[in-house]
Amino acid sequence: MVTDAKADVKRVARSNEESRIGQLCIEHGLKMTGQRRVIARVLSEAEDHPDVEELYRRASALDKRISIATVYRTVRLLEEKGILERRDFGGGRARYEASEPGHQHHYHLIDVDTGRVVEFEDEEHEELIRRLADRLGFDLVSHRLELFGRRIDSSKSAMDEGL
Repeated sequence: MVTDAKADVKRVARSNEESRIGQLCIEHGLKMTGQRRVIARVLSEAEDHPDVEELYRRASALDKRISIATVYRTVRLLEEKGILERRDFGGGRARYEASEPGHQHHYHLIDVDTGRVVEFEDEEHEELIRRLADRLGFDLVSHRLELFGRRIDSSKSAMDEGL
């Protein structure tokens, strides 16, 4: 089936109401150009942590007019507004994910051999961090945890079972 690229771009731009990041942009008073809408949609639909080049590949597949410079500028702006968070999982490239204020923290376990990033939640860790901050006399504002490891055994593990 052949699709019209302009129609795809218009569809993505019109369907911004469903884009979580697009809504955050609007709430922060950002002007939403067609290209920003496409980038916001791609980020909203990402199930991974894309770097700028991967984001560019995905966005430019929807709108050929999007340049790598536009993606860099947009990512920088969204990061400044607190809409995106930069992550460093090694490998020399910053990766990004949507900020989710008010939501349960999630953490990252990075396989140093494959680069695979596993997200997980851990209420015990949350409680430990809160108690530690309290014991040291701090009101915890934010925290992040990124674990780097190597699989012990390639056989079935908790990672395969979704932690």
